[in-house]
Amino acid sequence: IMNENLLILGAGQYSYVVEDIAVSLGCFEKISFLDDNSGRAIGKIDSFERFKGEFKYAVVAIGNPTIKAELFERLTGAGFELPNLIHKSAYVSPQAELGVGNIIEPNASVQANSVLGDGCIVSSGAVVRHNATVGSFAHCDCNSVVMSGANVPNGTKVKCLEFFVD
Repeated sequence: IMNENLLILGAGQYSYVVEDIAVSLGCFEKISFLDDNSGRAIGKIDSFERFKGEFKYAVVAIGNPTIKAELFERLTGAGFELPNLIHKSAYVSPQAELGVGNIIEPNASVQANSVLGDGCIVSSGAVVRHNATVGSFAHCDCNSVVMSGANVPNGTKVKCLEFFVD
């Protein structure tokens, strides 16, 4: 019998956000971490294959797109499923096309006919407008906007312009 357990690779700062989203979905029986430098991890990142029998699902909570892409390939090759974690307060159009292993944070918006590759992060308040394409392992940071029809290359970080008033 397969389980509904989630293994999160990376137990650094961003892992808390990923864990919060996963817990809020209420669909995982157990959530654990692998990390090379964290006391809250149950093992090192490279030991993920030995947890295959215990965990059906895995996601990567590491921001570096090169490392994330490598881990995605290895996890997929080992037979893990990489779910999209979409917070309940996020809006994802039924007409949007999503790859796997994406993390869509609270109050983010992914609009009609937009495309997300694999392993993207759409942070809180970010908007991916209609007919936009966000390449794999890209990160749309908090309150950023990917304009209609735009094409964000793989591994790119889209930042919001910040304005300060004195």
